[in-house]
Amino acid sequence: MPKGTLYVVTGPSGAGKGTLLGRLLAADERLFLSISATTRAPRPGEQDGVQYHFLPRQAFEDKIAQGAFLEHARYVDNYYGTLEAPVEEKLAAGLDVILEIEVQGAMQVHGKRPDAVMVFIAPPSFEELAARLRGRGTEDEDKIQKRLATAREELEQQAAFDYVVVNDEIDRAVHELQQIIAARRA
Repeated sequence: MPKGTLYVVTGPSGAGKGTLLGRLLAADERLFLSISATTRAPRPGEQDGVQYHFLPRQAFEDKIAQGAFLEHARYVDNYYGTLEAPVEEKLAAGLDVILEIEVQGAMQVHGKRPDAVMVFIAPPSFEELAARLRGRGTEDEDKIQKRLATAREELEQQAAFDYVVVNDEIDRAVHELQQIIAARRA
């Protein structure tokens, strides 16, 4: 059985990565979404081991010291990271694995795994991104401002990616992602 392909999907918070990937994964049983670990608190409705592996800061830092992460980054006062072992197991089993991670982490993966397919999800505009973040209603204005400041820096890195998908119309954006995967499988 051929080894799977590793896809790194990133973009600023609020670009719609989760929405797009939810649709993509529902339509393709050969795709596996890697579950990241984080030190941030769960949002309402999130469950440990489903959206994220929620870890205490010390446990996360211990795993960093052990070299257990394919990538890790600090983002808006919390750690996020991808445990390497489960990703490698799925790839060896022939599944295509998607990492939905922050831009910092994406660049780390690219350095360690130049074979990874790098995809940047961009919002249609910075104004639309700000409206989406505020529309979530999950964070105070101070955190939103931090996310927007980070997003400005992240948007400047789009050229480093193999593909940029603008999430202005969800069906079209999902179709673009499906075409990227189909081309790689061919």
